[in-house]
Amino acid sequence: MNPDTFLHNLHFDIDQITPPDWEVDWEDAPLAYKLYRGLPVFPLSLEVPLSLEEWEAPAKPDLRRIGDFLWYTFGLNQFSQSVSPVGSDEYGDFMQSFRRSVPSGGALYPNELYMFLKIEDVPEGIYHYDVLHHRLVLLRKGNFDSYIARALGSRCDVPSCFGTVFVTTMFWKNYYKYNNFAYRLQGLDAGGVIGQLLEVAKRFGFAAGVYFQFLDRALNHLLGVSEEEESVYAVIPLSVEPTSWAADRTSRNGMVSAAELCGEITPIQTNHWVRSNIVKEFPMLTSVNEASMQESTNSFRQIIPQETHCEGRPVTLPTVNRISYDLASVCRERFSPDIDFTSGKVSMEQLAALLLEATGSCLYRNDLDMTLEKPASRVTLYVCLNTVDGIPDGAYYYDSDAHSLREIKPGDHRLPLQSGMPAGNVNLFQVPLCFHITGDRDYHKTEMGYRGYRIQQMEAGMLMQRLLIAATALGMGGHPLLGFNAKMSDEIYGIESQGKTSLIQIPIGFYRARPWLRGNLIS
Repeated sequence: MNPDTFLHNLHFDIDQITPPDWEVDWEDAPLAYKLYRGLPVFPLSLEVPLSLEEWEAPAKPDLRRIGDFLWYTFGLNQFSQSVSPVGSDEYGDFMQSFRRSVPSGGALYPNELYMFLKIEDVPEGIYHYDVLHHRLVLLRKGNFDSYIARALGSRCDVPSCFGTVFVTTMFWKNYYKYNNFAYRLQGLDAGGVIGQLLEVAKRFGFAAGVYFQFLDRALNHLLGVSEEEESVYAVIPLSVEPTSWAADRTSRNGMVSAAELCGEITPIQTNHWVRSNIVKEFPMLTSVNEASMQESTNSFRQIIPQETHCEGRPVTLPTVNRISYDLASVCRERFSPDIDFTSGKVSMEQLAALLLEATGSCLYRNDLDMTLEKPASRVTLYVCLNTVDGIPDGAYYYDSDAHSLREIKPGDHRLPLQSGMPAGNVNLFQVPLCFHITGDRDYHKTEMGYRGYRIQQMEAGMLMQRLLIAATALGMGGHPLLGFNAKMSDEIYGIESQGKTSLIQIPIGFYRARPWLRGNLIS
């Protein structure tokens, strides 16, 4: 199957990409975290701060602050035990899991975090964040400012940064359950991690820039990861000093190839444990990943997003302030209801605050539009409303610039949306807000090639995470869903003619307490 057909079916016809005889071997499931063996480790403090309400002044962090930053970004913060719903035999009758501040399809967490660190408490070098033990594992000593900067196309002043985060994807970690559908999940999950990281970075006084374009093979080589198993998806330098995030690349001296960089440093051999006795091949994932790679910095591009025009009846939202909340508390309280949703009315003020908060933090520093005078979000919000005080039921587009809604199709759309969900784990008739994050139907392929697909999924995941944070701060819960009929939701909003499509569906509303045992992993 060629990449074009694969990516189309991945979005509109997933039955075409999953073998009919696919069976999940639950007994041979991989770990949800990567464990290295036989390497130097640096334990991180377990006494993390209980509050992240105030924004800190910029200051170069020590190891303690790095640990706190990583814990709130991707650490294990909850342990839960519950009984499987009636009719579910995925895990037997009893389920237990470790939870984090970000959602993940099936709680499988296919992403990993690595850091290049230059702080006083540890040797300069490349580290892996060991989530299970909350510690750093040293993979490679040395200063790699120049190497990383050139892998980014000399577009960032890496020497002025105290660290650089690499978000990777380990393909097998959720392929074992979802088969080829894992490719779509992996991008969204990575976006959720990036969205959380940016919000945490603000609280710690760190400036950050997200780079989606880089020399893949060079950075995989730096981290010592096998491209048949794992690959870098995003690079995020962190700084507390004045930093140039979009350096001039007009000089040919800035152009470099992945092969050139790989020849500058020796390979590293590491040993890690995934637990699975049998790791099946996933040729479609590795094939699309390889087709998405950039071999030269000459291939880096900018995206000029097309403005969304909606002629529907405008609905003015009340003027509200940004939500004030404690991010640490929100991280602990975030919950994805399914059968737990309960009916309840949402006020116009609550809806306005939710939309303002989610999109107010959506514009961020990135390498896709840094040189543009007026950057615009490449993903947008549509929503089907029910029982919202003062707003008729219907499908709407949210115009973030005007902070207003545009009515697209009046009426109750819960029945078609419910019928478009193959799983019956969420009752949309109990949900007042059903959001759809939308993006370019061709995932900016003209500018980005196949890499555009995973970039689009990551940006959708970033907006998803911010929407969930805002919902939690307002006392509600959201459940991200990929099991929905994108063609149907596109028809409701009439966006196919605009070259757009729905990327993810997120019901948001009130919920009852779940009958489970849950404990916070915090001291």
